[in-house]
Amino acid sequence: MSAVLDDMDSRPGSTTSLLRTVIGLYLRDAGGWMSAKDIVTLMEALGTSGTVTRTALGRLRKKDVVLQEARDGVAGFTLTEGAATMLARGDRRIYNPRSMSGSDPWCLISFSIPETEREKRHQLRRRLHWIGCGTVAAGLWICPDSLRVEVEEILADLELRAMATIFVTETPLVGGSLRDAASKWWDLDAVAELHKDFIREHGSGSDHGPDSPVNAGDVVEPSPDAFSTYVQCIDRWRIIPYLDPGLPAAFLPADWPGADGAALFSRIVASYAEPSAQFVRNTLLETAGAAVS
Repeated sequence: MSAVLDDMDSRPGSTTSLLRTVIGLYLRDAGGWMSAKDIVTLMEALGTSGTVTRTALGRLRKKDVVLQEARDGVAGFTLTEGAATMLARGDRRIYNPRSMSGSDPWCLISFSIPETEREKRHQLRRRLHWIGCGTVAAGLWICPDSLRVEVEEILADLELRAMATIFVTETPLVGGSLRDAASKWWDLDAVAELHKDFIREHGSGSDHGPDSPVNAGDVVEPSPDAFSTYVQCIDRWRIIPYLDPGLPAAFLPADWPGADGAALFSRIVASYAEPSAQFVRNTLLETAGAAVS
């Protein structure tokens, strides 16, 4: 599973990241398998050549995201079991961003890992960071209690459960303000920049963002442009709900951009998700028809 999780490191907008997003969005809807030719065709709609796409497919194979599998003599790809599980969890995170209330419980993760297991210790810290946990101290991390199941999965996967203790608690009592504490536990400046970058890239009126349908509710037709807009939106957004813990207002700066980012994302999904999916379905039907003829 860790190899799959490492794919979160792919830079948004890179070929590997866009390909992973296309696969995550549409391979399952295509029946769990898609021909290499179809994948190349879809990536061409994003401005990526077939040669570059095939290289990126090789990277995703090494990361255990996809498996090469031929059907009826046609080369294609299917998801690995670990990737399918990761994508299902990602769907829930991406389309339902976290938002804690002031009364929601917290999860504290305390661990002491010997130097002989330092690589596992590094992986644990890395993976806790990627699901939105904050660092109170080197061996004490914090997150919304809603993430406790994922924390348990990470500890079990790394075989470190016996070295960790989990506490469920009310709002921590800090010496100063909650906002000051949160700014030390999480890199909130970096998360805020992710939201601001998303708004700049995909807000109405940006060079690369959606046109008026996001704000005006106009009909968006299935097209390469609708597909490109939606895929690039998801690709840019998908890491944000992992790194943004969805803290209560009392923990956040007054000018926190998270609500604006989430609202923009919801508008784009409402306008572009179905036209993009229909474009993919049309593309697959066209290539299937061409193969029969």
